[in-house]
Amino acid sequence: MRPPSRLVRLRAALTGRGLDALVVGSSAGMRYLTGFTGSHGLLIVRGDAAELLTDARYAVQAGQEMQEGARCVIVAGSLPEAAGNLRLLRGCARSGFEDEEISLRDHRALKKAFPRIRFRGIGGLLQGLSAVKDSGEIGAIAEAAGISDRVFADILPLVRPGVTELDLAAEIAYRHRKYGAEGDAFEPIVAAGERSAMPHAKASRARIRMGDLVVLDFGCTVRGYHSDLTRTVAVGRVPARLKRIHRIVRDAQEEALGVVREGAAAADVDAAARRVIRREGFGRYFPHSLGHGLGLQVHERPRLAPLSPDVLTDGNVITVEPGIYLPGTGGVRIEDDVVVRGGTCEVLTISPKELILL
Repeated sequence: MRPPSRLVRLRAALTGRGLDALVVGSSAGMRYLTGFTGSHGLLIVRGDAAELLTDARYAVQAGQEMQEGARCVIVAGSLPEAAGNLRLLRGCARSGFEDEEISLRDHRALKKAFPRIRFRGIGGLLQGLSAVKDSGEIGAIAEAAGISDRVFADILPLVRPGVTELDLAAEIAYRHRKYGAEGDAFEPIVAAGERSAMPHAKASRARIRMGDLVVLDFGCTVRGYHSDLTRTVAVGRVPARLKRIHRIVRDAQEEALGVVREGAAAADVDAAARRVIRREGFGRYFPHSLGHGLGLQVHERPRLAPLSPDVLTDGNVITVEPGIYLPGTGGVRIEDDVVVRGGTCEVLTISPKELILL
């Protein structure tokens, strides 16, 4: 028996919240529910219909992409105003909207277009539904992860003294596309030497030097789904202290992976890694959460963080990425993409995690 469609599951969730409809304005939400990949649209989901409004630029594209159960309506001008003129919320008294995604301007336009409708924010409802991936979604993420693993192997010989961070970032972007990705999941992070202590450093014109640690954090997109890989390598001999923090980060990640399973609290997975780092005296140098969900967006639910309320579910795809960052010295991060599989997990990224000396 085929599982319920995404629209069917969404309608059931809306009914459970006492809502008659939902207005979706995020690109990720529209793609998840209808297949539409355009950058301009508004989706109205009712109990008996799902109608996507966009303009004439996307007429052919939407016709090719729209999935069964949804239809496209080509309009001109304001999308909320057009939805009101077409009475797309007819018969509805209460409608949800993506309060975390829709701008205040569009919310005001919706209220003006539908003055009799009571709008209520849905918070993370849609993200909660999309957090559980089906086999096709997991397959796309696995394919993206495989491409990023291949790119990592390719660029290792290029990480050498005199090469700039921007040079390596450009090579990563080029090779992602060369091997079949739609593009980068995000701007590649290449951070060498003291800059490796900046968790979100942008690639710069800084040149790699002997004795540097180099953090490489990148991912790509396949059929809209993302990979996210981080490895830290050493150029020549590095101080013993930096080798030590690499070992600690690797141990912390292994400890956390051992906790990943269906029913595990996301906060407990974060705590498992954090205990290892804290025990070694570097707790204050791990300033970010352990990981995040991965899918049509690079950062989704569940969030692996000390105060996260999320609980892992079979079919979640998450990153596990502990790090230690010593200002003025250097930093280490190791990140894998992981599928929750019942009582265990499957690691999709296979690049070596030992400290590679180049």
